[in-house]
This record gives sequence, structure tokens and C-alpha cells, in this order.
Amino acid sequence: MAHPAHRRHNGPGADPFREFHELYQRMGQLWQTAVPGGGGLVPPGAWVPPADLEETEDAYLLQVELPGVRREDVTVELNAGELSVHGEVRERERAGVLRSGTRRTGRFDHRVSLPRDTDAEHVTAELRDGVLTVTVPKAERSRPRRIEITG
Repeated sequence: MAHPAHRRHNGPGADPFREFHELYQRMGQLWQTAVPGGGGLVPPGAWVPPADLEETEDAYLLQVELPGVRREDVTVELNAGELSVHGEVRERERAGVLRSGTRRTGRFDHRVSLPRDTDAEHVTAELRDGVLTVTVPKAERSRPRRIEITG
């Protein structure tokens, strides 16, 4: 299936990190389509939930949409610069006959590579209102520091 071309200007305010992330996601989708089972890179049958990655002055923030997912059904791991969020959305019990359903269920897996300037010891994760927010602080030595000029 062909995707429409997205054109962005590269002037002030352009975000090359976002463009790279979108390209990475599209390549992953193409890879899963071309190679049965994703070639072992994505667990078989897993889907990728929508997510935003934001870089602030002192941290990286990953927000993953996980409506209806319980905290105990999600695992967050940071390993060698790769942040991984995986788990399962369980099918809920129904009293009647499902006439239409578009909600995703089953195993999910979202992975993103981060620069190595992270503080792995102080990562936090919070699940609130169906959004998982993972905060990965930058290492102290990599934060920008303003130097006062004297004299």
C-alpha cells in the first residue's frame, strides 16, 4: 500500500529528529510487510501503539497511548540506549454480540533508540488516563551549561 508523500520545509522550526523517527517507523512497517514475522525484530503478532517522543533540556519523554491497559500488563525497559515498552491489551469480557470492533488487542511492542547520554538509574514511568509517560533523564554531564563570562 502506497503512503502519501509528506513534504516539510527545512527552514527554522524544522525537526529532523521527528522526520528520522517517522522514517524509522515507516521502514519498520515495510520490513514487517516484506519479511514474515518481522525477521525476529518485532515479536510475531505484536502491534505498535501510537507514541510521541519529545526531547527537553534535561530529559527524553516518551508518551505511549495505551487506553484500557492495566499497569501490571506493561513492561518498560531501557537497555543499551534502546527504550522498550511492551505488554498486552486483553480482550474484555462481553455480555452481548460484538457487532463492530476496531480496538487493537493482543501483544504490543514499541521500541525507540535514545542517545547514550541518558541517566538509566533515574528513569520513571507513569500510566494515567490511558497514556504511559516514560521520563528518561539526560546524564548530568550532557546537559547544556551556561558559562558566565567575566572580566
